[in-house]
Amino acid sequence: MVKMPNYCQSENGDRKANAKGERRFFQATVSPIFLITLCITATCAANAQESSKNAQSIPRLISQSPAPALTGVASFGNQISLNGRTLPGTWFQRPGKAGQITTHLSDGAFRQLIGVNFLNSSNSARQPIQWFSSVTKPLVLTARLLGAYRYLDITNFAQTFGWEIRTNGNILVIATPKAQITNIVQSQERPEVSAPLQQTRILVDLDRATPWQVAQGSIIKKIETLSLDPDTPTPKSTVPPNREWTITLDGIADPVLIERYTPQPPAAPPVPPTLLPNLLKQLLPVTPTQPIPPPPAPEPLIQQVEVVKNQTIISLSVPFGLSPQVSTVDTPNRLIIDIRPDPLEERDITWAPGLRWRQHYVNLGTERFPVVWLEVNPRKFGLTLKPMWASPDGLAGTAPLIQTAQRYLAVAGINGGYFNRNNRLPLGAIRRDGQWLSGPILNRGAIAWNDSGQFYFGRLTLEETLITANDQRLPILFLNSGYVQSGIARYTPAWGSTYTPLTDNEIILVVEKDQITQQLPGGKVGETVVPIPQDGYLLTLRANAASAASQLPIGSAVSISSTTAPADFSRYPHIIGAGPLLVQNRQIVLDAKGEKFSNAFIAEKAIRSGICTTATGTLMITATHNRAGGYGPNLAEHAQLLQQMGCVDALNLDGGSSTSLYLGGQLLDRSPSTAARVHNGIGIFLKPR
Repeated sequence: MVKMPNYCQSENGDRKANAKGERRFFQATVSPIFLITLCITATCAANAQESSKNAQSIPRLISQSPAPALTGVASFGNQISLNGRTLPGTWFQRPGKAGQITTHLSDGAFRQLIGVNFLNSSNSARQPIQWFSSVTKPLVLTARLLGAYRYLDITNFAQTFGWEIRTNGNILVIATPKAQITNIVQSQERPEVSAPLQQTRILVDLDRATPWQVAQGSIIKKIETLSLDPDTPTPKSTVPPNREWTITLDGIADPVLIERYTPQPPAAPPVPPTLLPNLLKQLLPVTPTQPIPPPPAPEPLIQQVEVVKNQTIISLSVPFGLSPQVSTVDTPNRLIIDIRPDPLEERDITWAPGLRWRQHYVNLGTERFPVVWLEVNPRKFGLTLKPMWASPDGLAGTAPLIQTAQRYLAVAGINGGYFNRNNRLPLGAIRRDGQWLSGPILNRGAIAWNDSGQFYFGRLTLEETLITANDQRLPILFLNSGYVQSGIARYTPAWGSTYTPLTDNEIILVVEKDQITQQLPGGKVGETVVPIPQDGYLLTLRANAASAASQLPIGSAVSISSTTAPADFSRYPHIIGAGPLLVQNRQIVLDAKGEKFSNAFIAEKAIRSGICTTATGTLMITATHNRAGGYGPNLAEHAQLLQQMGCVDALNLDGGSSTSLYLGGQLLDRSPSTAARVHNGIGIFLKPR
């Protein structure tokens, strides 16, 4: 038997680079592709549809109507100029009382660009906030849902803090009063060797309130010190590397602060050993033991303070297991940066009727895991779920979840199943509105649902059979899949307009109107491009299955029977496959080996995405990040965490750097710069009323 290449790589491939060392974040800028918020005409929705060439074969991206026209709108747009910097962010203005123009900013942009802290709220129309103000007497902003965003009325807030606001086309121009950073002080308390996760605090004093942002950066690579003895290898550090974080403030730091935190040029590395040490070793007696060198001095937490374009950037080198937690006070105006192992701030915010944003630590034995999740009541009027994928022209492609969710007009969403990062093809089930986009593989876990809020979890197999006119039956093993093995695979127009062979020497059969019209040699991988008929499909015969071509001559009539195992899956129009299945009927049913996951993937401690239902019928989509002071959960811990959170049925989704939890234009669980491009996801939609 010819051994076929296995392209199932995503589960433990290059996700590992970002899977570790990532913890709770403070959002950076995100980029809407185009304005999809205030669709005044049907044109906006049409622009978000699939390209016309596949419109008959691929389910429409937008099943919801565009947002209704907003009466009395003075202006709206999707860009913000903040103190001269143009950034993405949706907004609108409308006449208020006594002719006053009110300004409304999407809550995601407000949090990300200004640094506002959202406080708990059970009323989706009112959002309490804290920003250089008292937590005991928070400001409360009026909120309004429109399209895929929630907008906050910032009119009075802007006046309170002396902002100047005007519009320039689709750009909302905001100018905040010039601020001065008068002092930056780090607490003298340093972590002890026995307690490496002890909290450290940085205080940034300001003469007035000003916008700020925090962003997670890349891992900081350390320069290794060479051994002076050529016979002694340089020891490798066993301590995980630090990570860069930056705090950016709209203000100018005092020159003394810049000088205080200007990095000094690094000392020259030791000169590589010459022959002299070898000669000395031969002449001098050998000492029984060598002295143990002292441990290297810890890196300074504050690496640099610099002013760039009227902004002060504070660069930090944060040890593994720690992250910044930032808050503000008003007496005096001050930014407080706590470097701690548990930076996640607990939240419980009703974002929309039936849609609740929650985050807190879940204890598992002595470990504490930060979990960010959305609770969805699918029985609430107007809330629906749909699969979504990256490319509008077929199944090949990846994109940031933010971009995909905005293209679909989803209010919320989470990344879905696995895919091959090299060729960007799906590795699992995707079914939408009753049509298969991609078939399941390896009997892995999947979730199915309908538009009435009913869900089904299990391990899924799609059983397709090719039936000839003389009743020959040949199994079709894969449908529109990037998982490549010996056998027959089928590719429909949902795959795209063309198919390019994924293995050498495939035999390709063209089927149009249930009749084989061509037999083509596939040749080498990637060389031949074969159009996929709009009124049919392609069959690819790989390896030993190529011999079946003689049984399928041109002109043969063929049909396909299709069923799922378990059969219950067939009753649901929407399916996303991932795996492994974690919980069923409140019991942990994890069998990662049975679902053909690798040992490395099973044991890996990594960031995890999950989806589950509770006893009340609520759906939860979850992102679990690194435990306090360590790495994320392994699969067994993930199952226990979801069970503990009340999940009756639960499925593990693609994780690591793929984990992305989206709401209203932002990622809730991490910085967008640390999130990988993904192939597919599950979107949550609000129908306009």
